Amino acid sequence: MKEKKKISIFKKLFGGERDDYFNSAIIVAAGSGSRMKSDKTKQLMDICGVPVLARTVQQFEDCKHISEIILVCRKEEFDDIASIIKTYKFKKITHVVSGGSTRQQSVMNGLSRVDKKSEFVSIHDGARCLVTPEMISEVCKAAYRFGSATASAQAKDTMKIADNGGFIKSDADRSTMRHAQTPQIFKTDIYRAASYSAKEDGFEATDDNSLVSRLGFKVFLCDTGHENIKITTPEDIRIAEGILKFRQENGK
Repeated sequence: MKEKKKISIFKKLFGGERDDYFNSAIIVAAGSGSRMKSDKTKQLMDICGVPVLARTVQQFEDCKHISEIILVCRKEEFDDIASIIKTYKFKKITHVVSGGSTRQQSVMNGLSRVDKKSEFVSIHDGARCLVTPEMISEVCKAAYRFGSATASAQAKDTMKIADNGGFIKSDADRSTMRHAQTPQIFKTDIYRAASYSAKEDGFEATDDNSLVSRLGFKVFLCDTGHENIKITTPEDIRIAEGILKFRQENGK
């Protein structure tokens, strides 16, 4: 009887078999793109004729688990964003808000606009335009089961830990190493508590998993493969074009 009660509580807290949660996607596209060495920021650059941000939003638009989309963008690009929304006829976007001085602040700006009905929040880099609805769904389902989950990819290379002088200090166990990606998906209440706690403590993290882990919550690692790259430097454009061509040739 006690075991059944535990299972019932677990399902209530973390979702169990449900998959119809109100899931708010916060897509962060407020970066300056300085490493692209271009007049355009990476989110507005074209890949095979389609803007990076448009490709990203389309995947969340097409994912049945996503209820709404909040875009976090550079204020000076609001007109460009409005044009993209109109051109691609996106329906799930509920708010477009300006970014903050850091990525963490930008996500908080988006978090402040999620619907009151929000049960889960999916945080994604606008420059990860090769994510697919299937990848998003996989991470959603894991988050619904465990409360928190993130897209990731297993390390391919031999991993080394360096000392302060840049020499090899030790080897890392490659079998346990993962490249953190996005989306990173959490129960909304968990993420809200984690983000505000970090703000109060002056804690800055490079990803949202760190904020949640800091409060003692476990984050499940979903292996979504190596195609979910982030557009950061000029060569990433060529890599992305190659992946898209490969998918097209293989009917994906």
